[in-house]
Amino acid sequence: MSQDQNQKTADTQQPATVVTLNRGKTDFEPSPDAVAQKAYFSYLNEGSVPGQDVRHWLEAEAQLFAGIVHERQIHPH
Repeated sequence: MSQDQNQKTADTQQPATVVTLNRGKTDFEPSPDAVAQKAYFSYLNEGSVPGQDVRHWLEAEAQLFAGIVHERQIHPH
């Protein structure tokens, strides 16, 4: 297999999240504990309806990432 084919295979095996898609803009990555806590509270606030865990996780991750990007725009280093 050529190097290009190996790279394409590796690229397709990794899920793309908000964090990985925007990694070039910042080195921030929310901790799994922070994401889990935010996702859990979202689950509780929506009435503890099962079956939405992935959506809650992805939304929590996106919100945490958006929050740090917004904070860095207001207070750049």
